[in-house]
Amino acid sequence: MRKDKINYYLDIADSVLRRSTCLRRQYGAIIVRNDEIVATGYNGAPRGRKNCDELGGCRRETLNIPSGERYELCRSVHAEANAIISAARNETIGSTLYLAGREVKTGELIKNATPCSMCRRMIINAGIKNVVCRVSETEYVDIPVEDWIAGDDTL
Repeated sequence: MRKDKINYYLDIADSVLRRSTCLRRQYGAIIVRNDEIVATGYNGAPRGRKNCDELGGCRRETLNIPSGERYELCRSVHAEANAIISAARNETIGSTLYLAGREVKTGELIKNATPCSMCRRMIINAGIKNVVCRVSETEYVDIPVEDWIAGDDTL
C-alpha cells in the first residue's frame, strides 16, 4: 500500500533527525513548497563549533533543566531554525514545515513535538503556512501558522 504524502515527508524529517548532534532530543525538519523539498534542518551546534558529545556532555542535562526551559544554555540551533536558515524566504512563503523528534536514550518518537516560541516566531516571519508534527508512526497534527498569529499572546 502506498504511503500518504504527509507521512512520506514526515519519514524524511525522521531521517534528517538522525544527523542531530543533541544528546537529549533529536529533531529533523523539512520545508516543502509545491510538493518539492526546499530545505532540511536538524538540531546541533552551529557550524564550526564543538558538539556536546565532543565536550563530554549536555550542559542543560548536567544542570537538570527540564525540556522546554532555558534554551539560552543550549549549544544547539533548532531543526526548524536550521531549515529556515538554509532556505530563501521566497521559497518558504506558503510552504509547510514537517517536524519529527526522537528521544536520544530510547529512540522513541516525541509525541508532543512542537516548535518552541523562538522557532514559532521564525516560522511566522518565513511565511510558512502550516507546521505538521509527527505524533506516532502514522499520526500527526497539522497546525495552521495563522493560529499562532491570531493567538499572539501564546508566543
